[in-house]
This record gives sequence, C-alpha cells and structure tokens, in this order.
Amino acid sequence: MAKTDFRSVDEYIAACPPESQAYLQEIRRLIRKLAPDAKERISYQIAAFERNGKNIVHFAGWKKHVSLYPIPAGSEAFERQIANYVDGKGTLKFPLDEPLPIKLIERVVKLHLQANKMKTKGD
Repeated sequence: MAKTDFRSVDEYIAACPPESQAYLQEIRRLIRKLAPDAKERISYQIAAFERNGKNIVHFAGWKKHVSLYPIPAGSEAFERQIANYVDGKGTLKFPLDEPLPIKLIERVVKLHLQANKMKTKGD
C-alpha cells in the first residue's frame, strides 16, 4: 500500500490488500452497530472511529492479518481471551486464515466505548 494520504475510510480499505478487505468491512460494520453515533476518520493513516472528539479504536489491513489498536484495559478473563492475538504493546492481530473472532472484537469495542464515556464525563 503505497498511498498514505487517505481522505476516507472507504479509500483506505480500497487501498488495503484485497485479502484483508472483507475482514475490514466486517470490523467496520460491527463498530457502526455498537457505536452508531461514532464518526469514521483517518488517523495515523489508518481507519479509525471517534466519538465525543476522541478516538475510540483504530483498525488496519495487512496482507496476512487485520489489526485493532489500541488494546483496552480489561479484566484478567479479558486478558486471557486476547492473549493469542496480542502482538506488541498495543496491537491485536487477527490472521486472515482464521475466522474473525467477532465476539472478542465486540468486547474490545465495548471496552473502548466505556473508556470513551468515562473520559468525556471527566473533561
């Protein structure tokens, strides 16, 4: 993916490797369902959603995986759930040769939404 000045999430997804595009669209649909008031944007040259002026979650497509950023704080049970997908300090990496873990991604997004709500109340 050579282009780095994306103007929309549609443009970003279209520029991602074809192998990752269906997973990216699925993640996008899920976030829209969970946070219908969130706005799509490009942040750090990848797809993101923001709410109340703050980023909620970023997602990106690669040749062999899709990623969600950052990893939200969660319980010990949550930490065990994500353990196989953690790649680096703040990245969840989902291989394209495995089914997308929808319930886990849903939990990640919900944790981000809760944190976003708390930040907004404290501002």
